Amino acid sequence: MSVLSPPVARRVRELTPSQTLAMTHRAMELRRQGKPIVSLSAGEPDFDTPDHIREAAIEAIRSGFTHYTPNPGIPELREAIARKLLRDNGLQYEPRQILCSSGAKQSLVLAVLALVNPGEEVLIPTPYWTTYPEMVKLAGGVPRYLKTGPETRFKITPEQLEAAITPRTRLLMLCSPSNPSGMIYTEAELHDLVEVLRRHEQVWVLSDEIYEYLAYELPHMSIASLPGMQERTVVVNGFSKAYAMTGWRLGYAAGPLPVIEAMENLQGQMTSAPNSIAQKAGVAALEGPREPIERMREAFRRRRDFLHAAISRIPGLDCPKPEGAFYLFPNISAYLGRRTPDGHILQTAEELCLYLLETQLVALVPGEAFGDPTCVRISYAASEAELQEAVHRIEAGLRALR
Repeated sequence: MSVLSPPVARRVRELTPSQTLAMTHRAMELRRQGKPIVSLSAGEPDFDTPDHIREAAIEAIRSGFTHYTPNPGIPELREAIARKLLRDNGLQYEPRQILCSSGAKQSLVLAVLALVNPGEEVLIPTPYWTTYPEMVKLAGGVPRYLKTGPETRFKITPEQLEAAITPRTRLLMLCSPSNPSGMIYTEAELHDLVEVLRRHEQVWVLSDEIYEYLAYELPHMSIASLPGMQERTVVVNGFSKAYAMTGWRLGYAAGPLPVIEAMENLQGQMTSAPNSIAQKAGVAALEGPREPIERMREAFRRRRDFLHAAISRIPGLDCPKPEGAFYLFPNISAYLGRRTPDGHILQTAEELCLYLLETQLVALVPGEAFGDPTCVRISYAASEAELQEAVHRIEAGLRALR
């Protein structure tokens, strides 16, 4: 009796599995075996959700707020988001121009599906968040990569953007503060990019601003706030990073009404509204005290300062100091081509990360996942004691290479 191959669609077979999740899962597997893993691979705050947000969720359960809500989100949450966008970003939206979804990732996917036709090109600066190209592929679009490096602090230049745009270019995906590099586009840099975009009216912007509140020395600015850009930009944000609400699965998008309505239509056929309890918690997050956010932000800043200084002292590691988010993205090219103690030659960042995981029990994410095979991503969403131990292990593992 013959065994039929599962009829999996080509669009799924062509997706690249997430190396971030793969490394996290391998670290969890080793931890279940009793290994003392220090994991710096996940993009998740290590803090608990602030008390006032949890209490709002508990009250929602107690009051029976556990039924379906309107597909785009409850009115009070959309109104709170509109107030936040005006207060923090200088962006004026009506609540009907806002769509609440089950996480910022869903908001990004919906925006790509709503804007990109099969065969159209999407510009993605590298390094990028690992899911961006896969979203484009799902929509039938064509990812076009704009390579950056430490010499431009991992930011694209206006000349580079101009050269990349073709008649088929539909969308530019921009993430500031960035995952994985932690860089932030300055107001002047955004102005220069906008000057290019003004010459190409067919190009929209999808602005991923999920790390907005985790900006240290440089302020965050939304590209949508620059003249002429709000009407051709979809702004995506959420609650996971700033409010330590990763498991609540709540994000949102704001943009021109026709695009938001198209995204709402898509969401209605996929998941419908995000869960009711998380939405009540989201209102409390936006309307509540800012002190918990500032405490977490200050803790991340201290960790960044410590980890960047410590990593920079390791010979051969080149790492620009990040301006936001909670990642370092050091270049590890000096260690590629070297031999491990058991004789294996490390050819790729992925092999280097697996070597450090298996021998030093520290989990990082290879740069291949982010479109830059010369780097690794190190998350500092961990305690200072864990970071100190991780640096010790990374240094020991690299020193053992020949």
